[in-house]
Amino acid sequence: MPPPAAVVQPAPPVQPAPPPAQVPAPPPAEVAVAEPAAPEAPAAEAFAAPLPPGPVSVGLLLPLSGPSAELGEALFEAAQLALFDVANEDFVLLPRDTQGTPEGAARAAAAALADGAALLLGPLFSGSVAAVAPHARAAGVNVIAFSSDRAVARPGVFLMGFLPAQQVERVVSFAASQGVRRITALAPSSAYGQTVVNELRRVAEGAGVVLVDPVFYPADAKAASDVDEIVRFMADYDVRRQALVAQRNYLAPRGDDASRRALRRLEGLDTLGGVGFDAVLLPEGGPRLLTVAPLFPYYDLDPPMVRLLGTTQWESAALEDEPALIGGWFTAPPPENRIDFAARFAATFGSPPPRLATLAYDAVALAGALARLGGRRGFSAETLTSPGGFRGVDGLFRFDPDGANQRGFAVLEVTAEGPVTVSEAPESFGGF
Repeated sequence: MPPPAAVVQPAPPVQPAPPPAQVPAPPPAEVAVAEPAAPEAPAAEAFAAPLPPGPVSVGLLLPLSGPSAELGEALFEAAQLALFDVANEDFVLLPRDTQGTPEGAARAAAAALADGAALLLGPLFSGSVAAVAPHARAAGVNVIAFSSDRAVARPGVFLMGFLPAQQVERVVSFAASQGVRRITALAPSSAYGQTVVNELRRVAEGAGVVLVDPVFYPADAKAASDVDEIVRFMADYDVRRQALVAQRNYLAPRGDDASRRALRRLEGLDTLGGVGFDAVLLPEGGPRLLTVAPLFPYYDLDPPMVRLLGTTQWESAALEDEPALIGGWFTAPPPENRIDFAARFAATFGSPPPRLATLAYDAVALAGALARLGGRRGFSAETLTSPGGFRGVDGLFRFDPDGANQRGFAVLEVTAEGPVTVSEAPESFGGF
């Protein structure tokens, strides 16, 4: 197990962001992140336990052994970068191994709390978060978990992960502003896929977009053949193909100039006619995204007829290598800071960071910055849910009192040279 670490006095690149001036303060609970007020609401006392004088200890709960050990080690390495950037000699990180299981996470949390942890960072998986929550609540300690499963959020258990709801809302709202009026989804038949589709139903109505019946494919699909017939059905390919053949058969024997011109216009076409939607939300990533996306042009669903939309899952794929994704829009944190972080991580540890590494970096950087506030204030629910939020490698974020989060997402477009930002992430939560 890696030993606890502490660092001395570096300048912090991740700082709490002050609340925007244009947001009226809701008295008396409004707090300024730089100087938060002491908690006043009795209901919050369970999550604002006083900190003892001296060094501040924070537990870091990661799968350092078991099937997810490689990911856990990478997150621990990102946490070490944050320590050197933000923490001082009074900040002590207590890494504890969850073994990637709920039972292991409960033991890890109990060990960190027994060693004096005033805040818990992690764990990673939703089942582990649920297992840790009762221990943290009994100890009066808040949790900042790395899960993106909204179901495990609650007061005192705050999620750092990228929640599907805001991702869907961001990309669909942008698409609507660019003229998209009818949208459908092709999603895996998993809990994540169903969550995304449920959010799409909610968002579409508010954005003035017509939702065409979403379609699901097997969650364990590995090859294009597992999804081929589903995309063919979505594209109404056989009907559109037959319409083209029928039109050619009608024009060919006529022999007049108008018919010959019409036939020339049909040359090179595979189908005739449109489909009932002009955008498809494809909440997939990695190799599977690169497997599914080419089926759309294969069945004659090309831009500008149909535009593909994505979530942060798209960040895990080499998008510019797949022509079918060129022109697609997807939600992502603003990329500039992460480019610098990835370069530093690779230079320090010899390999590129996994996508989730920034969650560990931002969580430790936030804890290090808030530890300087001292006493009960730094890790209290009031401070963590400050309306101005915080700014990290993944951009602007803030925690809701119910444990969910809000993030300042950008919208990126896939080009042959790589993704480019077409809608900037917000600079503050003033418009939220």
